[in-house]
Amino acid sequence: MRASTALRALTLAFVGALAFTSAAEVHVMISGGLTAAYKALVPEFERKTGHKVVTAFGPSMGTTTNAIPVRLARGEPADVLIMVGYALGDLIKQGKVAADSRVDLVKSPIGIAVKSGALRPDLSSADSVKQALLAAKSVAYSDSASGVYVSTEMFQKLGIADQMKDKARMIPATPVGEIVAKGEAEIGLQQISELKPVSGIDIVGPLPEPLQKITVFSAGIASVSKEPDAGKALISFLASPDAHDALVKSGLDPIAGGATQ
Repeated sequence: MRASTALRALTLAFVGALAFTSAAEVHVMISGGLTAAYKALVPEFERKTGHKVVTAFGPSMGTTTNAIPVRLARGEPADVLIMVGYALGDLIKQGKVAADSRVDLVKSPIGIAVKSGALRPDLSSADSVKQALLAAKSVAYSDSASGVYVSTEMFQKLGIADQMKDKARMIPATPVGEIVAKGEAEIGLQQISELKPVSGIDIVGPLPEPLQKITVFSAGIASVSKEPDAGKALISFLASPDAHDALVKSGLDPIAGGATQ
C-alpha cells in the first residue's frame, strides 16, 4: 500500500472513530496564511466528527489585540494553534504549546499584488522587482512573517532600504490586499494565500526565486487545551489527503502527510 494511501486510511479511521465519541468544542487560533483553506475545510471536519470548531483569527506575531500571542496572554481559550512555524516554535519554547504536537502543514510563497486593472510590474528577475518597487509611489507589506522578511532582508538584499523608508509601510492585522484594493498602496507584498481571498486586486505572481522566502505554517496543541484529542483530530485532518485540494487552491504547497517535529 502506498504511503499516501495508508495515511489516508489511518486518518479516515481515526476521524471516523472520533465521530462516535462525545462531540467536543474545539477552540482554534489561526493566522491569515491558512485562513481561506481552513474555512473551506472546517465544515467537512465538523460533519465527519460531530465536533464544533470555534475560531479566533489573528496574526502569528505582533502586538495587535488579535495577535495569537496576545490572545493567549490574556487567557482566551485555545486548543489548536495554526500559525507561522517559527512563531509556533517560540510558543513551544515558552511552554505554551505541547512540543510533541507540532505538525508542519504547508509551505507558503510571497506574492505581489496591484489594484485590479493596474499595470502589472515585471517579476521575472530580482532587478525587475527592484525597479518596480523604486517606481512605485507606495508599497505595503504585512506585520507577520512575509513583512518581516521584506522589510528586514529583501529591501537590503536589493540595496533599496533607504529609498523604501518613506514609501513602504507595514500594515498591522489588516490584509495587505485590502490596502491595495483601496488604492492606498500601489504594490502589496504578502503570502499568496492571504492575497487570494481579497477582491479588487490582481495577483501579479510570486517573487522570483532569488528573492523568494517560503514560510512554513504549522499547527500544535496549546498547553491550556481542554480538548487535546479533538484538537489532534483536527490537525490530522488538515494534514490528510482530504485537505490537499483546498490547500493547493488557496495558493499553498501541502507538506505530504504533515511533518512532525
